[in-house]
Amino acid sequence: MKDITISELQSEVDHWIKTVGVRYFSELTNLAILTEEVGELARIIARKYGDQSFKENEENQDMADEMADVLWVLICLANQTGVNLTEAIEKNIQKKTIRDADRHKKNEKL
Repeated sequence: MKDITISELQSEVDHWIKTVGVRYFSELTNLAILTEEVGELARIIARKYGDQSFKENEENQDMADEMADVLWVLICLANQTGVNLTEAIEKNIQKKTIRDADRHKKNEKL
């Protein structure tokens, strides 16, 4: 699969939802689903990098797939609320660059 832009990804998810998925779930339902997917990702990370161990049936869980699930639902929410994620991330990077220009360099913990 070729690299895809965020804009192309938003379009591809929208097309899939409208053709295969029939329609978007409500925004509130998608927020609940996003929370669930983040929890599934957190469970894997807690077990892989944290102090918890995997249960017998959890060892083959796919962290990349869980990250993709999180991204999918976030894109759904962006699409249905009119957020252009390309513009949003560009503005967010600018905000962080200005706000944190010296902050992390001065952090002795880093």
